[in-house]
Amino acid sequence: MRILVVDDEVDLAEAIATSLRRDGYAVDVVNNGSDALERLGHTSYDLITLDLTLGDTDGAEICRLIRTDERFDSSTRVLMVTARDTIADRVAGLDHGADDYLVKPFALPELSARVRSLMRRQASSTDAVLRVGQIELHAANHTVTAAGTLLSLSAKEFALLRYFMSNAGAVLSQEHLLEHVWDEMADPFTSTVRVTVGTLRRKLTSALEESPIETIIGAGYRLGVGGNDDS
Repeated sequence: MRILVVDDEVDLAEAIATSLRRDGYAVDVVNNGSDALERLGHTSYDLITLDLTLGDTDGAEICRLIRTDERFDSSTRVLMVTARDTIADRVAGLDHGADDYLVKPFALPELSARVRSLMRRQASSTDAVLRVGQIELHAANHTVTAAGTLLSLSAKEFALLRYFMSNAGAVLSQEHLLEHVWDEMADPFTSTVRVTVGTLRRKLTSALEESPIETIIGAGYRLGVGGNDDS
């Protein structure tokens, strides 16, 4: 899942990004509204954490544009993160299209919980647990079992599996996975997707005896009924 952090407090923005990356999300950071609109215009984000008070643009206007302007993906979840703490401010933020509202100062674990809650609304399942075949993923505590066996996954492997499970049955190209599971720091010319799919596949296969991740030659990968293709 790919997240855009928008906050003019540079240190806070980086702290939020670091925390979310530890949770396995791909995170990009900008510190003003103009850069936020530029990113949103050419990248599809699953969620944006949005400060209301930006140096050049009001965050409420960015939220309104996300919901009404066809240049942007209106399905992007918006978590407003701001020091404006009156009831009127919260009501206005939600009325502009925000999905949730978090008042500064806040604890990073609470922000992570708010993000998980919003991400679950996007998933095919409304529960905190995703299940595909014999694979079960618990988003809240970052655990995965396959045929009852607890797997030890890296943060990126967990994020990749979560994306596969949220899109089970769909063929996902390497470019699509790079866009949604990695962030702008990823080099599109490396084999990072292939390598991570390969390590995830081996861990799943060790518990299931066959790989549930199929390679669709010339198209990408699919989490389906299994298969023993090599990446």
